[in-house]
Amino acid sequence: MVDITHKATTLRVAVAQAIVKVSKTETIRAIENGTVPKGDVFAMSKAAGLLGVKKTPELLPDCHPLPIEYTGIEYEIQGLEIVVKVTIKTIYKTGVEVEAMHGASIVALNMYDMLKPIDKGIEIYQIKLLEKKGGKSDYKDKFRNDLRAAVIVCSDTISQGKKEDRAGKAIVSKLEKCEVDILDYIIIPDESKIIQEKAIHYQKEGVDLIIYTGGTGLSRRDVTPDALSPLLDRTIPGIEEAIRKYGQDRMPYAMLSRSIAGTISNTLVLALPGSTNGAKESMDAIFPEVLHVFRVLKGARHD
Repeated sequence: MVDITHKATTLRVAVAQAIVKVSKTETIRAIENGTVPKGDVFAMSKAAGLLGVKKTPELLPDCHPLPIEYTGIEYEIQGLEIVVKVTIKTIYKTGVEVEAMHGASIVALNMYDMLKPIDKGIEIYQIKLLEKKGGKSDYKDKFRNDLRAAVIVCSDTISQGKKEDRAGKAIVSKLEKCEVDILDYIIIPDESKIIQEKAIHYQKEGVDLIIYTGGTGLSRRDVTPDALSPLLDRTIPGIEEAIRKYGQDRMPYAMLSRSIAGTISNTLVLALPGSTNGAKESMDAIFPEVLHVFRVLKGARHD
């Protein structure tokens, strides 16, 4: 199965349909009057659909097992057609489109099975997805494509050439995927004065986003949050919580990180962990959704 461990949990909704077409009005009357020999067509087909939704990952090899938190099955009679609509909801890392379409198809097949003794001309068609919601694509900022970022690696060993930077490059890669321009990418030592100078410099240059990586731990030289905090006009605890929650779900030491987020005027400043995984996971936790902040700070621009 596809790796979804990097994905964030969100509300996922999918609506699918199937259409069952009978060949005569007598069949519709039998359904409405409850005279179909095999029983209540709508009730039994709904039960079959519920089972079909639950068993989707057992039948489709690449489909992830996931918690189904709501299944709604509706019917609408339109002449000789019965429109089946299945709505699935979950709060999880991946969508429920396949579950919705599988449920709709099972409902339709059960209706076919129950109706075939009285109608030999039944057809099933238009099994399709009608709607889906949830996931990163629904929350991607679509209004600004003019954002510029500076990435600053805080590390004594990397600045001295004793170690290669990977965390900063992971951040740059994520920003590029989110269509954020990289104005600068630099490496500095763990010195409070230099950390502050860079924040002030880039903010005055009009940089939208300043991301530091490194120096957020608890050692004596981890001073990035301490240096930046006095410069921030406001902190954004929700971003900090999202980063730590995402990290803590993946490794137990994430709670020790002192990652911070805040603004200097209209510039967003982030201080992320210095490990490659810590930086990458922190970016995965909040991007691209965090870019929505610029619609608030600077207003939406429809370019």
